[in-house]
Amino acid sequence: MQSVNSIKSTYIKELLNNGVRNGRGFFEYRGISVVRNIIPNAEGSAQVDLGATKVLVGVKLDIDEPMPDKPNEGNIITSAELLPLASADFDTGPPSPEAIELARVVDRGIRAANVIDTSSLFIEEGKVWSVFIDIYIMNYDGNLFDASTLASVAALTNTRMPKFEEGNVIREGKLEKLKVNNIVTSCTYAKIGKAILLDPDGDEESVMDARLTIANDETYIRAMQKGLSGSFKEQEINDLIEKSFEKSKDLRSIINKLNSD
Repeated sequence: MQSVNSIKSTYIKELLNNGVRNGRGFFEYRGISVVRNIIPNAEGSAQVDLGATKVLVGVKLDIDEPMPDKPNEGNIITSAELLPLASADFDTGPPSPEAIELARVVDRGIRAANVIDTSSLFIEEGKVWSVFIDIYIMNYDGNLFDASTLASVAALTNTRMPKFEEGNVIREGKLEKLKVNNIVTSCTYAKIGKAILLDPDGDEESVMDARLTIANDETYIRAMQKGLSGSFKEQEINDLIEKSFEKSKDLRSIINKLNSD
């Protein structure tokens, strides 16, 4: 007798082979909701719901030492935690390889797109601000990369800069916003057999052969991450890059609307 997972896998693959996706187009995102100021004590925060996937991001700034090769710039430290409440597959303990990969992919896009003006984080010789971007997965139903990048950028664009006065950190009162240079988003694709689809949900991720995440701003590709043992053809990658520039317009518009409200 086939297991439930085996039956589900066969069903998904048969649908895709017939050119049909369950409930949406091959290059269609699930519903997206973004809410900011979720964590009152953070300098910035945002929650993104992408379908049933829920990601919460908090941003905190603390005094730190600069990196030796960048003495006049602040630091960016990104971490991700896959909470056990989000999925039965997530465990407590040290960061899993999946959590480490998620943090690195989000961090790479933010750095490469120069989202944060790190020179504005300089305080004085030997002192800079470190920006901590903490990603918490509250519920897992696929595509953590796009949801986490969107939540991180939404939080950063609403982050308030603490003041450093006479040796004290001041986090209250009238504070300036963190200087943000750019907006980056990512688009993640799953390859299942010969089919390629945007924004895979949890069931689709469980049967995918390969994964490709493309991070870009309005003008440039800023980062790419390929996962799993399957492969993409050169023309497929070129097509997906073009598709990412198209789909990212909608993602950026969500951030821009929040900033204009």
